[in-house]
Formats: sequence, structure tokens, C-alpha cells
Amino acid sequence: MNLTRRRGAKAIFITLGVFLTALALTLNITWIHNNGRRFALDIVGVLLFGILIAGVVLNTVFLVREIRRNERQDSFLNAVTHELKTPIASIRLYLDTLARRPVDDQQRQRFYAIMREDTDRLLGTVETILKAGELGHRQRTGQRTRIELYPLVANCIATVLNRHHLKPEAITLASVPGDVRLYVMGNPDDLRTAVLNLLDNAVKYSPNGVDIQCRIGIERYTWVVLSIKDTGLGVASRDLKRIFKRFYRAASNDRVKIKGTGLGLFLVSTIARQHGGSIRAISEGVHRGTTMLMRLPLSIANNSTQRETA
Repeated sequence: MNLTRRRGAKAIFITLGVFLTALALTLNITWIHNNGRRFALDIVGVLLFGILIAGVVLNTVFLVREIRRNERQDSFLNAVTHELKTPIASIRLYLDTLARRPVDDQQRQRFYAIMREDTDRLLGTVETILKAGELGHRQRTGQRTRIELYPLVANCIATVLNRHHLKPEAITLASVPGDVRLYVMGNPDDLRTAVLNLLDNAVKYSPNGVDIQCRIGIERYTWVVLSIKDTGLGVASRDLKRIFKRFYRAASNDRVKIKGTGLGLFLVSTIARQHGGSIRAISEGVHRGTTMLMRLPLSIANNSTQRETA
């Protein structure tokens, strides 16, 4: 209901803006026609007309943006409410079952496993929300360490495989040929959050089977590039840049409902920027898969560090 009202309000504001612009244009042309010989008045009229048009256009733009922002926030609140209530209701149900009637040990262990999964899901949602707030207010400067990217990504892959009960071949990882270690300077927890969100997103948007190819490479000898390619639902061209905005979620297929809060890729984008890097999405269209490319500055070791790691 709120979404329908806001769409109606958006249409009203756009129509009003177009009407006022047309009215101002008509009045200005009439003014010039009736006072064609008064050059000074013409100049004043044109200036006032320009100011009026600019004000109407800016007002319409700001109103439409505010309506869209409110729509995204409402969508976020609905998604978070669902992501919080669903595991809580599930845990409550199993606890009530255990309290009301006796169950055998095998069934009890199954209940415990389900409740642990629901607890992990609940904790993940809370951590995502807290992380988004933390990154939004954190200064870019801070204590950072030199991190080898391959082990960090491999650890994240193992976590996602276990979290989603996937076979090892569902997510593969390749790096540059040879015994080359690629390092970046950064916050390990933040980078782990970014990689986990990218992997979780790839799994979530592959409802017909998970086949994810990860690769770590070098670009122009100054950048480390993490590529995560899936064969899932893909992204429409109009959404390739919007999906990294806070609360934004691409329109889902009516047959496939994807759960989420709209914060995952925003976190990835924020973390990449705070580390001096970037993130972008590549997709040939809906149902053609997506490739996420995260670039981070390559950290070159000095001679003493090279001897220690050799």
C-alpha cells in the first residue's frame, strides 16, 4: 500500500513539475512577445524565467529522489523484519516442541542443528546491519596489516561451502601461475566481510545450481583483482551500478524470490573504496550469470620482508 502511494506521489510531482515548467515557458514567451521593444525588461524576464525553471526542476528532482529513498528504506525494513522474525520464530517452534513432548536423541540432535543454523542466520543479519553502520562512520585511516589474499579467499570459500552445505567443486579458486603470493594492505575482518558477501551473493542468486569460479590475478602490476563468476540469475544492465547503493535491491523474478537486506553489496563497495580499490559487476543480462571484480592496491614487500617470507 505504501509503495503504491509513493508511486502515485512520484507521478503527481513529475506531472506538476512538467506543468509548471510549461506554464513558465508560456508566460515567458508571452512576456517577450508583448514587450519586444523593451530590451532591459526582456533580459530581466529571461533571468527570472531561468531561475524559476531551475527551482522547479531542482524541486522535482529532490522530491522524486526522496520518494525513491523512502521506498528503498521501506523495502529494507521489511526485509530486515523478515530476516529477523523468521529464524526467531523457527527457534521458538523447536524449543516449544522440545519442552512440550519427549523426542528421541536423533530427532533432538536434528532440532539442535536446525536451531544453530537459524542462530547463524540471525547473527549474520545483525552483523551485516552493525557493519553497515560502523563502516558508514569509520575514518578511512587506521591500523592495517599486510594480508596475503589467496588464503583469506580460500578460508571464505570453505566457510560458504559449509554454510550452504555445498560440495567442494561448487566453488573453485585459481590464482596466477607459479608460486606468486599476492598481498594487500588492509583490515582482515573487513576484507573477509567483503569476500563473504560476494560469495554469499553468488550462491544466493544461483537457485538452479551453484557453479562459482573465483580467480585472483594482477592488473597492470599495481592491482590485485579478485574475480567471482557465477552462472546464476544475472543482472539487468540498468542495475549494474545501482546494486552497490545502500538498501537497493534489483527487481527479482516473480518465480524466484531472493531474500536479503540490500546491504551486502553496499558493504563490499564501501570496504573496497576504504582500501583504495573498487568493485564492479559485469553481466550479459538476466539469466546469464554475473562476474564481480574487486580491485585492491597490490602491496609490494621490501627486501627484508621478502627474505622473511622466502
